[in-house]
Formats: sequence, C-alpha cells, structure tokens
Amino acid sequence: MPSTYSDPPKAGEYAPYYARYTALVPAGDIIATLEREGGEVAALLSSLSAERAEHRYAPGKWSVKEVLGHLTDAERVFAYRALRFARGDETPLAGFDEAAWVPFGDFGKRSLADLVADYRTARESTLALLRGFPDAAMVRGGEASGHHVTVRGLAWIIAGHELHHAKILRERYLA
Repeated sequence: MPSTYSDPPKAGEYAPYYARYTALVPAGDIIATLEREGGEVAALLSSLSAERAEHRYAPGKWSVKEVLGHLTDAERVFAYRALRFARGDETPLAGFDEAAWVPFGDFGKRSLADLVADYRTARESTLALLRGFPDAAMVRGGEASGHHVTVRGLAWIIAGHELHHAKILRERYLA
C-alpha cells in the first residue's frame, strides 16, 4: 500500500472542525482501519433488538437507526468528495446539513438489518474506491463546505467520524 495510505493528513488537509474526528484515528494504514471499524460497528448494531434500535438517549436526539443512517449518508458524501478530488475535479462542493437530512431518511421505517446492510455496502464501496486510487490521488484536494480538503483528509474524516459516533453509541445508547 502506498505510504499516503499510512501517513495521516496534516493541518490544512481538512477543515479545523474535523480535527476532532481525525485525532481519533489510530496510526497506520487507513484502509485497514476502515475495514476493522466497519466490521465492529456492524457487529455492535446487528445484535440489537428492534426496540433498542429505536432508542434515543434523550428527547430530541437521534435514534440508533438514525445514527446509523447518518453514518451511511455522511460516508457517501465524504466518499463522493474523495472521488471528485481524486479525479482532479476541483469544483467547489457544497456542504450538507446532517440535521436536515436525517428526518428525510425515514430510517425508523426501515429494519435495523436493512440499515446495517446498507451501511456495509457503503463501507465496501468506500474501501473499493480508496483501494483503486493511485498514490498521487491521496494528496489531491479541492474545496468542500468552504474549506480545502484532500482525499487523504477525507479518508481520515470518514474513519474518525465513525469512531466518534461509535463511542456515542456505546456510551449513551447501549450502556
């Protein structure tokens, strides 16, 4: 695997906001990290009862299903950004408002098994995409949500975003 798959992004390769996510990602090969994380999250959530999948740890908070739907949506957005930038497209990309997206996802109407399968599919797609990038693509970038971000930055954001939400799931939803 090229070194850019193991070298974490540097300051300036993502918006400062995402440092809280990238800091959670362990050192090492980002592909291996994403493979491991994907399996852990799927296993964590697959065993939940239908009732537990609807749990909200506080009024106004997302349900477990909604968190999983959000993770899948965000991964697809970040992977799309990575694809565009890896292919040399520097067209500025708009942000997305996850709080506005979740209600339109109707995640509560889907089974947990379906949502886990959808999440696994998104992760496998992300992995196939990243594996197919040449080394040089990982340091290409563009503008998303008004900030410069590289493909490598996006890979670490995907991993860190998932780690952030997995921690919340374990501590606030499943404890």
